[in-house]
Amino acid sequence: MLGLFKSPEERQLKKLQKAYESKLGEAMQAQRNGNIRQYSVLSEEADKLYRQITDIKR
Repeated sequence: MLGLFKSPEERQLKKLQKAYESKLGEAMQAQRNGNIRQYSVLSEEADKLYRQITDIKR
């Protein structure tokens, strides 16, 4: 119920933060499994999410 009082930017920020952390976790698992190409793709996607997060925070 308290979510009603959050702004759309706060909701979007929380969603992006969760997606960012998920991508980092997937990238870490790919690196541990030795799949460096998949790691680099996932890291790039995580970097894009991070840039979106920092843009919203400004």
